[in-house]
Amino acid sequence: MSFSISGKSAIVTGAANGIGRAIARHFVDSGANVMFVDRDEARLEEELGEAAREEGTNVRFFAGDLRERLTIANLISATLDAYDRIDILVNASRQVLVSDPLDPHDDAVESMLHQNLLPSLRLSQAVARKMIKQAEGDNDSDDDETIGTILNLSSISAERTRPALLGYSISAAAVDQLTRSMAVALSDQRIRVNAIAVGSVMSASLQTRLKDQKELRDEIIRHTPLGRIASASEVAATAQYLVSDAAGFVTGQIITVDGGRTLVDPVSDPAH
Repeated sequence: MSFSISGKSAIVTGAANGIGRAIARHFVDSGANVMFVDRDEARLEEELGEAAREEGTNVRFFAGDLRERLTIANLISATLDAYDRIDILVNASRQVLVSDPLDPHDDAVESMLHQNLLPSLRLSQAVARKMIKQAEGDNDSDDDETIGTILNLSSISAERTRPALLGYSISAAAVDQLTRSMAVALSDQRIRVNAIAVGSVMSASLQTRLKDQKELRDEIIRHTPLGRIASASEVAATAQYLVSDAAGFVTGQIITVDGGRTLVDPVSDPAH
């Protein structure tokens, strides 16, 4: 079965940089219509520029804070105006905060839930309703055919213990449970929901950290059986599989892309 997503319409959040950008770009190169979404309008403009304003192109962008419910409604309207339908949602927007788990004034847990969990939940709910409505008007659809797919970005931190990443780890674990719960809730509507839990990926933020912490690269590689750090494009390829018809019987799964790290990484060692 083909991994093709050509002609599908997708929303990808966190698309101004990092893994979100790689996924959005990969989808565009595969022939999908993609709405790049991020709070960083300047970066989106720099990334897409005139291409997003030309008629007939398969890229558009939307800038806004998805923590606001009105922004979510506006995003869906903009996507439908551009492409008439929504077939794929990728919740790739995430933030990492280091915090002190013993500080009662530290609000990292709350911040991480508001940034990494709630926008994914609310956007998934809103997009799922649109997918269901689309299917109701599609008389040609097969009763066994998936009508839409939702993909969340999670982290191996959901299962690792690093106190300084308490907020991030809790939000990742919550995204995992969101994935499973939504998969079951939407299964009778023929909407599949999965997640990718990433290990260390060579994003812009990690590159910056590696410049400041020379020993970090060796530490990551030492705890990764495949002996290297993943590229964002490798995560994007996995994303395309999960939203394609080739994964038509896959739902509620947290697919780990970490080079085998969680197989050998002791709890006492940091998960980056």
